[in-house]
Amino acid sequence: MDFFPSRTLAFYMAKMFLIRIFSVATLLVLVLMSLDLLGESGKILAYPENGEAELWTYVSLRAPQIIAFALPFSVLLGTLITLATLNQNSEVVSMKAGGLSAHQILAPLVVASFAVAVGSFLFNDLVVAPGTARLSTWQKVEFGPIPKEANVRTNIWVKDGNNLINAQTVAGRGQNVVLRDITIYSRTENGLRSLLEGKEGRFNGDSWTINGVTRFDVATGKEVQEDSVTIGDTLTPDQFTLSDVNADGLSFFALKSAIDELKQAGRPTMSLEAAWWHKIAKPMSAMLMPLLGAVAAFGLARSGQLFLRAVIGMALGFTYFVADNFSLAMGNIGAYPPLLAAWAPFILFFLIGETVLVRTEE
Repeated sequence: MDFFPSRTLAFYMAKMFLIRIFSVATLLVLVLMSLDLLGESGKILAYPENGEAELWTYVSLRAPQIIAFALPFSVLLGTLITLATLNQNSEVVSMKAGGLSAHQILAPLVVASFAVAVGSFLFNDLVVAPGTARLSTWQKVEFGPIPKEANVRTNIWVKDGNNLINAQTVAGRGQNVVLRDITIYSRTENGLRSLLEGKEGRFNGDSWTINGVTRFDVATGKEVQEDSVTIGDTLTPDQFTLSDVNADGLSFFALKSAIDELKQAGRPTMSLEAAWWHKIAKPMSAMLMPLLGAVAAFGLARSGQLFLRAVIGMALGFTYFVADNFSLAMGNIGAYPPLLAAWAPFILFFLIGETVLVRTEE
């Protein structure tokens, strides 16, 4: 049960492992970011007055998403490169000759991958989520000026009886919600009755006050200017703030708060709960990679099967990613319970990896 009989060997393997992870991650991020920028630069520059500064702004917002996407693959590839190199140089044979078990050989890699998992969770929560929310808002305004307020949602539609209400931007939460660039379509069963456009709307406790109003009556064809009107005594702020919850754009605790608000409003939350659990399960997948890639570490290199073993390890790792995405998709449509959707692939492939390791090496 002594998983670290040699501190020197543990540091040596962990250092080798981490260097290869970040080398592979750097290469993947550079390639993927370049390809993504080539695809989006035309849309960014299509907006008047956008230039090189906006391209760098896009890179600063998009790069964290690509890093979060590439890191699990980097851990898998880093595992295979590290273990295949140790096997090729007969270092694994030397460790086993010195009395180390397969689990003791892998232990430094598992600890290092746990550190990567913790760092990944913090990076996703503190950097990726705010960047995703800001980039999503920027894309919805077609790469125009980014709204400065926090908690901004764009192009929100709400139905009030027969009427439709569209707010181009919704800022704030709770009673402090502010609607801007509002269009209200007053409808009857036979068609449109009037069109009301307002600059800003605020909730006053039981209704909404819209300022800077222009009203167009369809029947008469007349347009009337008004300072303010009061509407929507049946509308609540959560209908605007909770109508479009982006799990990727919210931090771990912010998403939990949004789920609680939706539950209080009596709305379905299964897909968001699955995404909430997945915010933990996805970084923790890094700890699986040494176990799934362990098949590349063992067996004699001179047997000629090292490449085949590396391919098997890679196949196990990529199968996990496929199963994880499938399970999360099932959770999003309500076919799987949220907890099962997030954690079932992790537990399943942990058992698979342990079974392969024990039956072949222990």
